[in-house]
Parts: sequence; structure tokens; C-alpha cells
Amino acid sequence: MTKSTRTPSPGPTGPTGPSDPSATSDSAAKSGGRRAYHHGDLRRAIVTAALDVISAEGPSALSLRDLARRAGVSHAAPAHHFKDRTGLLTAIAAEGYGLLAATLTDAADLKDAGVRYVRFAREHPAHFQVMFTPELLRANDLELTTARALAGERLRDAVSAVPPQGRGTDARLAGVAAWSLAHGFATLLLSHNLDGPVGDQDPEEVFRLLSGLLFQGSS
Repeated sequence: MTKSTRTPSPGPTGPTGPSDPSATSDSAAKSGGRRAYHHGDLRRAIVTAALDVISAEGPSALSLRDLARRAGVSHAAPAHHFKDRTGLLTAIAAEGYGLLAATLTDAADLKDAGVRYVRFAREHPAHFQVMFTPELLRANDLELTTARALAGERLRDAVSAVPPQGRGTDARLAGVAAWSLAHGFATLLLSHNLDGPVGDQDPEEVFRLLSGLLFQGSS
């Protein structure tokens, strides 16, 4: 009589242990395996690390693998949130435009909007640099285009509030002039090209004086 052998029935994770990668990661997470995701917000941690790199070395120095090392996560973790380097830079630019729109909201007048623009550039230099380098970005990203449009709308609102005698009859050209002045001043300031002319003066007050020369009716 042949002795029968019983084949063990597969358990919930398969006959020889966990075969589903997600099961392994789930179990690791439950057993203190948060090593790869020990941040409360990994996405924020990666963005913050990226901003530090950009401020110190510029966007060209950005590497997802390096950012993962800085954040203390696996080298594949950043790709889960941003897909690739372009995705990360696009997210930074979108965040920057959102911050700019919030900064320009409720500006008292066009001068104040310009001062706020300069303040934004000084407080968020890494965002500012990425936002206006289109070759680094995914141009059709919805979050980016939405945030950029909102920031543009805030600037146009400030220009529209200036009487025609103070800005001319073409509000669109006046907007270009106002943006050029604020953006040019901020860019020259961040690149230290205004260290001599501005000196120890408050850059925001210097800009306020300059904008008064351009838009006589803006205050």
C-alpha cells in the first residue's frame, strides 16, 4: 500500500513565503520597517532637499539618487512621487508659482505688488530660479500651468488698478513693463549685480523708488 503524502496548502503568502512584493513592504511597515519612509511627508522632504541643492549649486546639480541619500530613503523612493528629475523640477516650479500668487494677493497697489515680487525672489531663490528656466520643466503639466496662470492674474490685477493716465492705454504692455522691472531687479539682486548700487539700503525700498519713476500713478 502506497503511503500518501499530503501537500501543504498554500498559506496567504504562498507556499514558500511571501511572493507579493507589496506584502513584504506592508509587513515591514507594520513591524517598524519605516526605515525607507521615516519622514512624515517624504514628498516634502525630497522637495526641501532639492531646494537646498539648487540654492547651493544650481538645478544642474540635482540628482534623484543624491536626494534619496540626503533624505535617508531608497534610491527609488523619489521616483514614486516625481517620476523623474523633470517631474521634481516641475513640482518645485508649480509650488513656486503658487507661493508667488499668494504673495501678490491683496497687494495695496502696483508698487506694493512689485515689492512683494522682489520679496518673494529673495525669500525663495531656488523656486525663483527654477520657475523661469522653462527647459527644465514639463510645460504641459496641469499643476504648473494652473499655478502660473494664477500668479499672472494677480499681477494683471495690480496693473489694472492703475489709472490709464499712470500706465498708458495698453494694460497688457503696462503689465509687461511692470513684470520686467520687478523680475529684472530681482534677478540682478540675486546674482549680486546690484550690490554696489543698492549697498546697505533695503532692496525693497530701492525697488519702490524705481517703480515710482516708471508708473507715476501707481500709488
